[in-house]
Amino acid sequence: MSGHSKWATTKHKKAAIDAKRGKAFTRLAKEITVAARIGGGDPEGNPRLRTAMLKAREENMPMENIKKAIQRGTGEIPGAQYEECQFEGHGPKGVAIMIKAQTDNKNRTVPEIRMIFSKNGGNLGENGCVSWMFDQKGMITLDVPGITEDKAMELALETGAEEFRLHENGVDLITAPQDFSAVLDAVKSRKLSPSYAEVTMIPQTTVPLEGKDARMMVHLMEALEDHDDIQHVWANFDIPESLLEQLFGENA
Repeated sequence: MSGHSKWATTKHKKAAIDAKRGKAFTRLAKEITVAARIGGGDPEGNPRLRTAMLKAREENMPMENIKKAIQRGTGEIPGAQYEECQFEGHGPKGVAIMIKAQTDNKNRTVPEIRMIFSKNGGNLGENGCVSWMFDQKGMITLDVPGITEDKAMELALETGAEEFRLHENGVDLITAPQDFSAVLDAVKSRKLSPSYAEVTMIPQTTVPLEGKDARMMVHLMEALEDHDDIQHVWANFDIPESLLEQLFGENA
């Protein structure tokens, strides 16, 4: 299982905590607003908005909240105007980190993110310094322990995935970004429930971390993800799953 996949699925277990703090709804509303502003308020003609709305419904976001977020994006009701921006930097042991943020005040956001890096053993770099190390792909993680390589290949072929990656808990299906929704629908039509499904940035190589470096990396990731303006954080670290679970427990 890749470091990215382990982080994403382990983090999913803390979703209830994030929801209680209102973090999940805030991020979802921002994404819906930006998607509607860029591509219009009709999800049928705006794939990004459709994906954001589906994720919002999966998180039990009320339809009234979704509607208002769309209306803020289309200008039907007043609201903050969010700007999309990308940040790149390094963590412990040179781990590559990419960040997608949405802010209504970049002059405030940049120094805040720089401070998070410096306080947690990392440093904010220039755009382009690590993005070449990632590929944009759809990833669908299925927890099906014991699945064979033949069965995984059959599933990938039948659903239209580009490739599959076996791991100790099941399989990751990897898709082209534009094929993600179709492959996800095909997976769900087979009565399979992904533990993680998103268009994401997958690292080409990973950096193994243990001990102090692993603890510092988790602290840095959680500090970044707790920032209100940050939508997504991707990194190419690989921490043993048992240690990752333990470190999450320390911070829960």
